[in-house]
Amino acid sequence: MKLLFDQNLSPKLADRLADCFPDSAHVQQFGMDRAPDGAVLEFAKERGFALVGKDSDFFDTSLVRGNTCKIVWIRRGNCSTADIKAMLRRHVADIHNLDASEVLFLLMLY
Repeated sequence: MKLLFDQNLSPKLADRLADCFPDSAHVQQFGMDRAPDGAVLEFAKERGFALVGKDSDFFDTSLVRGNTCKIVWIRRGNCSTADIKAMLRRHVADIHNLDASEVLFLLMLY
């Protein structure tokens, strides 16, 4: 599973988690750091990414538009990139299970 990190997360996460999530990227790499949420969701879906973000925007948009792609929603306030990296590493199996699921599209991490 490859992850697409939203603009509110560090671009360094893609490299720092490459051993768990190869071919992951940050929206900035595609010039989408200021793109509307709907466009980012469609981009992720078309290219087989699960979207990782910290705010409710992607979840809210996906409810209105229908299931667009898999979403990993980090529900933690201010925290460091190292904290987010550690959280995603702790939940590698959960994230891969999300990818394999035919019915689930959202994983919330606290």
